[in-house]
Amino acid sequence: MTGMTQPGAVNAHTHLYSGLAPLGLPAPAKEPESFVQILESIWWRLDRALDEPSLRASARYYIGEALLAGTTGLVDHHESPNFIEGSLDVIADACQDMGVRAVLCYGATERNGGREEAKRGLLEGRRFIKANRRPLVKGVIGLHAGFTVSDETIREAGNLCRELDTVLHVHVAEDASDVADARDRGYTDPVDRLVKLGALPEGSILAHGIHLTPSQVRMAADRGAWFVQNPRSNRGNKVGYPSALNQTDRVALGSDGYPAVMSDELDVFREEAEAHGDLPARGQKALVQGRTLLESFFADVIDNDTVTQERGEPLPRRVTVGGKAVVKDGRLVTADLHAVRNDAQREAVVLWERMRALA
Repeated sequence: MTGMTQPGAVNAHTHLYSGLAPLGLPAPAKEPESFVQILESIWWRLDRALDEPSLRASARYYIGEALLAGTTGLVDHHESPNFIEGSLDVIADACQDMGVRAVLCYGATERNGGREEAKRGLLEGRRFIKANRRPLVKGVIGLHAGFTVSDETIREAGNLCRELDTVLHVHVAEDASDVADARDRGYTDPVDRLVKLGALPEGSILAHGIHLTPSQVRMAADRGAWFVQNPRSNRGNKVGYPSALNQTDRVALGSDGYPAVMSDELDVFREEAEAHGDLPARGQKALVQGRTLLESFFADVIDNDTVTQERGEPLPRRVTVGGKAVVKDGRLVTADLHAVRNDAQREAVVLWERMRALA
């Protein structure tokens, strides 16, 4: 068989804090009836249950599996309300040690502790950006989503982006509730709110965009924003299909916390596109655009991130990041994968117990 070498894949929007989810994430006591109820009963309980050991185990498990799948770049959006200060260092250390490129942020929110919680989240982003010296990791400013923060918090996020010469990473119009919230606050939509509050610098990353109109997508793209489409998550959460994203080429492919097997994400993109009268070929373009997005943070050095596999084999034989091998002969070489998986299993059991105990 003849070996094939290709660029490493990029997951342009994910949540490493959910890395342990495949290891027995408990189902909610009552079946959620809406997207917000899914957040409240599952993901917002999970992020509140995180502590330093569980976050470290989650990040390392997610990264190891990503590299084995040939994904060499991750754009992460993090929340852990009971472990804010120092949380980005835990993720960044895992990324650097295991050899994956990453763009990290803390998704500031007011949903648990009001404005004080949001301030702490923004300060964690600021602290990390100013202190980080890891060559494989960059930091940006993050907000969870518009419907969980006040105008004051969005203004502060925009001010930090200007102070630090960086961009914003935020969920936008993933559900119709986000659009309704923006309108209730006097804006036409979540993008309009970001623009009017000075929080949409060029290069910002807007995850989802499902409930935006074509004109709203064009306005954000004209300002240099990136959109990230997350097909498996959108399907799983039943939040709709982002038809308006066909208005721009500035669309990358993400998993929104699903494992970073981007070939699986691409397959679902094609299925969903065909089902909604869109062009399935846009999925491959979005996969390539993830690398373009990452290049805005790492210049042209990601050309050294490659995946080599034998024809017909689903998993790579060799993966390199920055010219350094992180997978050889189909095995992870930057960490003891057996130990990583065992640690993940142990921490998952404890995490699920804490999660069940939360109201």
